Amino acid sequence: MKRVLILCTHNSARSQMAEALTREAARVAGLDLDVHSAGTEATRVKDDAKTVMGEIGLSLDGHSSKTLRDVPDPQNFDYVITVCDSAAEACPVYPGKTHRLHYPFTDPSGGSLDRWRTVRDQLRRQFEAFVQALKDGQPVPPTYADSPPVPVA
Repeated sequence: MKRVLILCTHNSARSQMAEALTREAARVAGLDLDVHSAGTEATRVKDDAKTVMGEIGLSLDGHSSKTLRDVPDPQNFDYVITVCDSAAEACPVYPGKTHRLHYPFTDPSGGSLDRWRTVRDQLRRQFEAFVQALKDGQPVPPTYADSPPVPVA
């Protein structure tokens, strides 16, 4: 089983949505992934993130904002993916076996629900492409810009 960690600054929006989207994409693909998210600081999961994820049938209820100290075995991941520039800069060093990826997304905080939906849909395409590459035994998209658009069901 591959382990995936998605990092953001506050673990309150983008990383939370990416965690849920990656788990769902892995479930649909029949791929056994252990997916976690964390932040460089812990705050709370934003209500707008819960709202837009609920619109596509994924619940963030029960999710909580956490730091690396709250993640099981935090130094043992196959993939560590940062979804904001601040987290990429603050990301700790990982052993050689860990693949570090940076998929930067706009922070939807303070924006309209349409802005939140846009970021959610971008995250969905990116992490579905990531999971599909793992399933197919292909190289994962190295950056967000390199990921081909994936049709959203």
